[in-house]
Amino acid sequence: MELRGLRYFVAVARERHFTRAAKVLGISQPPLSQQIKRLEEEVGTQLFRRLTRGVELTDTGEAFYEDACKILMMSDAAMEKARGIARGINGSLSIGITSSDAFHPQIFALIRKYQLQNAAITVHQTEANMVSLMTMLAEGELDIAFVRLPCESSKAFELRILDQESMLVALHRDHYLSGSEALALEQLHDTPVILFPQEIAPGLYECVYRSCETAGIDMQHALQSSQLSSSLSMVDAGCGFALVPQSMSAISPPNITYHSLISPALFTDIALCWRHFERSQTVRRFLTMLN
Repeated sequence: MELRGLRYFVAVARERHFTRAAKVLGISQPPLSQQIKRLEEEVGTQLFRRLTRGVELTDTGEAFYEDACKILMMSDAAMEKARGIARGINGSLSIGITSSDAFHPQIFALIRKYQLQNAAITVHQTEANMVSLMTMLAEGELDIAFVRLPCESSKAFELRILDQESMLVALHRDHYLSGSEALALEQLHDTPVILFPQEIAPGLYECVYRSCETAGIDMQHALQSSQLSSSLSMVDAGCGFALVPQSMSAISPPNITYHSLISPALFTDIALCWRHFERSQTVRRFLTMLN
C-alpha cells in the first residue's frame, strides 16, 4: 500500500466527490478513480458508495479514513523530523562535562545560548571523569565534550581551547599563610597536599604532582580526595591545602581562602572536544557559536 494511494483516498473522503478531489490533488479524474479502485481491491472491500452527485464513505471506509489520516500525519511528521535533523534544527545533542568544568561559567553560557537558538534540539548532559568522557566520545555515546587540558587522550579528537585558567592554592583560614595574597609551593612544604583523583584530569594531575614534588612537598603522605570538589571539603576541615582551577573559587566555604600561585605558575585549559570529520549538523551548529 503506497502513501500516494492513502492521500488520494483521504482527498476523495474529504471532498465527497471525485472531480473536486482530483482538482485539489492537481490530477485528472481517471487516474484518481483507478487509484481508488486499486486501493479497494487491496483492502478487499468497498470504501465508497457511489451516489448520483458524489460519493460517501462506507462503514469500513469511515474506519479506514481515521487510520489513513493518522498514518499520513505520522509520515509527514517523520519527513519533517528527518529534514530538520539534516538541517540541524532538531534532533539531540549529547554533551559531556567533567566535574571540575562544571564551575566554569563560559561552558553553561554556551549550552544555554545553544538551547535558546535551537529550541527543537534536545540537549543531554553527562558529567564524568576525563577517561570516561574520552571513551564515550570515541564510541559515539557523546557528541561533544568539555575537557580540561593537558590530557593526552584528547589528542585523538578535534579541540578548540575556550579559556585558560590559573591554578589557585586553597588554604584553611587558620593556616599561618592564609593572609598572603600570593604563594610559592615551597612555602607549603610542611603542609599536607590534597590531590584530586588522577582519572579526573590525568595530565593536570601529573603536572600538579611533579610541581609539588619539585617544591619539596612530601608526596608519600599526600592525601587523596574522591572528587576535585571534595578536596575543598577536606581543606575546609583543616586537612591540608589543595590546588584547584580558578573557576572553583566560586565555591566559598567559610574556612577556605584562595591564593595566587607564583612559583611555579600553573595553568589549565578548558577546551571543547569533538570527533574528526564530524558530520552531525547539530554538532556543527554548536561549533558555529565558537567562531
